[in-house]
Amino acid sequence: MIAYIVRRLLIGLLSLVGASIVAFTLTRIVPSDPAAMWMGPRATPEQIERTQIELGLDQPIPVQYWRYVSGLARGDWGISIVTKRPVLRDLATYLPASIELILFGLLIGFAVGIPLGVFSSAKSGSLLDHGSRLVSIAGVALPSFWLAMLLQLTLAKWANLFPLTGRIDLLMEITNPVRRITGFLLLDALFTGNLSALRDALWHIVLPAVTLAMYPLGLATRMVRTTMLEVLSEDYVRTARASGIRELKVLRKYALRNAIGPVLTIAALTFGYSLVSTFLIESLFTWPGLGRYAAKAIVSVDYPAIMGVTMLVAVTYIGLNLIVDLVQALLDPRVRLS
Repeated sequence: MIAYIVRRLLIGLLSLVGASIVAFTLTRIVPSDPAAMWMGPRATPEQIERTQIELGLDQPIPVQYWRYVSGLARGDWGISIVTKRPVLRDLATYLPASIELILFGLLIGFAVGIPLGVFSSAKSGSLLDHGSRLVSIAGVALPSFWLAMLLQLTLAKWANLFPLTGRIDLLMEITNPVRRITGFLLLDALFTGNLSALRDALWHIVLPAVTLAMYPLGLATRMVRTTMLEVLSEDYVRTARASGIRELKVLRKYALRNAIGPVLTIAALTFGYSLVSTFLIESLFTWPGLGRYAAKAIVSVDYPAIMGVTMLVAVTYIGLNLIVDLVQALLDPRVRLS
């Protein structure tokens, strides 16, 4: 087990180094002048040249990369060219909004997808089964930006049921400001007893969360249906049915318990995937999260911010993948030999 852990750690470290090299090289070869952007439009050539030296931009790319990696080891992720603040502080500011949206979306996706997959497998070949399979395929195949605009057009613009954009109404933010404790708006509003802001924030998160939930919903439905069909054909399930145990109890206690493992395994990886897929959704819904921060950084060629977002996503995805591998190794000793 120790050898397996060390091997997986080394693979994760090499993957992280490879991601950092690719991202760092791309941010440096893109035509731009970070020193001029740092100083502003009225900077003189002498000031720009001095800034290049201060930022280390006059050094070869391998030297710049080594300085950046050394800074990462010390907790220095660089200074944003646009905000003029440490990138790590910007990430801490914008990340909670993204995590809140992702967790809400995953909760909706798995809360709907798992029961849908269970009943689809129990009624295999029925109209419910065909409908759930159609929903699962649509959830995985539909582009998130198309679904987001469709929901905005129908439920926000035409029906006027939900807010079109934003995390909270501007007037609500002025009249009932939420005291920041954790950075998670829903939790902060709940902890401080600000129920008006809590209701408004819940109303705002519905459309982007539903958009984000479609992929895990489709994935969970398909995986649960497939694994449940295999489990329902086992002898112990047929024995439980023959013993007169209620069908709902058979599905919940005997079948789902043994089929839920793969779904729980992909839940962590789905979180890492959602951290990237939420970028476009946040831009469409004007959600003040990591996606909007990354979009602004890309447009302004803010390479320290781009690198910070890239490294955060890489660390999150590789870390979650490592956790999933270790959990599988603990549950199944055969995995350690692979």
